[in-house]
Amino acid sequence: MAKKNDKHEPVQEVSKNADQLKQVRDKIDQLDRQILKLINERAGHAGEIGRLKNLAGEEIFSPVREEEVLKHVLALHQEQGGPLDPGTIRAVFREIMSGSRALQKVLKVAYLGPEFSFSHLAAIERFGQAVDLVAVGSISTVFEEVQRGHVDFGVVPVENSTDGRVADTLDMFLRMPQVIISNEVRLQVHHNLMAQCDQQDIRRIYSKPQALSQCRNWLSKNVPHAKQVEVSSTATAAELAQREPGAAAVASRQAASRYGLRLLFSDIEDYPDNETRFAIVGRHKCGKGSTDKTSIVFRISHAPGALVGALDLFREAKINLTWIESFPARSGRTEKLEYLFFIDLEGHQDEPKVAKALKGLASICSDLRILGSYPVSPMPS
Repeated sequence: MAKKNDKHEPVQEVSKNADQLKQVRDKIDQLDRQILKLINERAGHAGEIGRLKNLAGEEIFSPVREEEVLKHVLALHQEQGGPLDPGTIRAVFREIMSGSRALQKVLKVAYLGPEFSFSHLAAIERFGQAVDLVAVGSISTVFEEVQRGHVDFGVVPVENSTDGRVADTLDMFLRMPQVIISNEVRLQVHHNLMAQCDQQDIRRIYSKPQALSQCRNWLSKNVPHAKQVEVSSTATAAELAQREPGAAAVASRQAASRYGLRLLFSDIEDYPDNETRFAIVGRHKCGKGSTDKTSIVFRISHAPGALVGALDLFREAKINLTWIESFPARSGRTEKLEYLFFIDLEGHQDEPKVAKALKGLASICSDLRILGSYPVSPMPS
């Protein structure tokens, strides 16, 4: 008898597991219906907000409000102790807001292309998928498209934790003062070596200059025989590696998938915490939020202590400076080389202490320009 029961026991156990599996799946189906109902209800309210904004003549995209929503849901997620990664929660709500925003207006956003460049990934990180993403060939073209009103916003790299400033972007801020910063994105940048050939058969490695620089040590150690060739973007590099025998690219994992390349080595950047900060540029001033920063550029005289005097204004006002970068610029009157200073500071330009410090700075500078005040981007996950 014992042997007969043992023979039927596995069948009964499988049947029991199948019943339990069905019950759990039924619960998930019920929850999906509830989630979908709530998402649609939320979208209806978002559409009403869009109607009220149109009546008031307000901009559809509100980076301050969207950051507040994300902060709120992430705080709730932490309180509830849910099993999902915070980055997953952020991505879900980013797409919900992106789709809801598109019910009001589909934003056009320019970025340095082609698809799956890091600028493209930064644009998706900020705006989600429900936008009209426009790939252009240079950082200057991003600014031009924004200034001419062909797009609503542009995405441009400002600085990298390994290489520092992106000179092309800083130069365009000087050339097009009408274009201002309305938001920022900080993106963890991981570089990968991809090709259709084996490592030993690689003769050329294509990538953007900054990407090659960020992988300098790894490349010299692992593919010293390959010539490094600079191109306009990492995605362009992947396109070339797809077409040319013996060619490889340093680009994103998404670019390898898009262009059908083998991922030979992952995360080849020399510093694991490599990140790039991107500016979201537009033509409209951003309102105050709970945590803001302001970007400025100014020119001061070539006099001993002039820069120290300028920076003392912020020290006296107890305003923290988070970034300072000098940048050469030629005067319109002479060929003499002068220096401009780009600064990020904590606080919004409309805050009294910030406004007072900027007014004092304007009184001692030959040129001061506020590039924008905007919400501080969270640390990349």
